[in-house]
Amino acid sequence: MGYYDLCCRYIGRDVTITCKDGKKFSGKITHVTNTHVYLQPTGSQFGGFGYGYGWGYGYRPWGWGFPIALAAIGGFALGAALWWI
Repeated sequence: MGYYDLCCRYIGRDVTITCKDGKKFSGKITHVTNTHVYLQPTGSQFGGFGYGYGWGYGYRPWGWGFPIALAAIGGFALGAALWWI
């Protein structure tokens, strides 16, 4: 199963995505395209903004949240599995 299928399967769920460069992003999957997965952030990893500010509920660029290229994904975890690493 590729990351596209995996991301589609977990739309609406909280996940932690680790990119190939080591960066980790946590959030709820809001949308998936053939090239990107879109996350609604759940923490401060997106430039210091949480819910309600900047990237939160009030303003989401591209309408679905923050985009991450599927080709950049190096790891994927559901829920809080990697939140404390």
